[in-house]
Amino acid sequence: MRHGEVHNPEGILYGRLPGYRLSELGREMAERVAEDLAGRDITHVVASPLERAQETAGPIAKALGLDVAADERLIEADNIFQGKTFGVGDGSLKNPGYWKYLTNPFKPSWGEPYLDQVVRMMGALGAARDAARGHEAVCVSHQLPIWVVRSFVERRRLWHDPRRRQCSLASLTSFTFEGDKIVSVGYREPARDLLPAHLIGKGGKDKPVGKSFGA
Repeated sequence: MRHGEVHNPEGILYGRLPGYRLSELGREMAERVAEDLAGRDITHVVASPLERAQETAGPIAKALGLDVAADERLIEADNIFQGKTFGVGDGSLKNPGYWKYLTNPFKPSWGEPYLDQVVRMMGALGAARDAARGHEAVCVSHQLPIWVVRSFVERRRLWHDPRRRQCSLASLTSFTFEGDKIVSVGYREPARDLLPAHLIGKGGKDKPVGKSFGA
């Protein structure tokens, strides 16, 4: 699950910075997903250690009578522009000193390598699978790591256009295992009606999807 909306009036890239918590709308999103998941066979809830992820996981765990665990591997991707605004003419891009970080979009040169994100996220998924073996687990993370690990599982290239990520606020990207193998990936948006209007339709397809993999 991606966390809910964050209170960020300055509009900065907050990344891994502490102190960025859910907005009132973000808390409503978390409650909505908790209601949606209340009847599921979930026995393990784990989240990135960042406040927004832990707060998103809270209502889900409470509804199921579980505690929220923390896994550093679910954390947001590192980014050189953390703590700054990012844009052409009104953000960090107007500073030539930062241009050197934009030379390689395939790695990417401005932050944590995509492959490193895949490795840690696959480790977190495996740990959650083992903790809930035979049942379901909820892992609360962040948009980029979720999208990158999904792209890896679905055998797509890891570098991408950020505007095309299918990972809206409070969305659920599901990985189904048979034994230790991922056999299908799904996506849905239980809090879609709560999304701000400018985010509706952002990130590619809007309808729930599922993709299965052969043996």
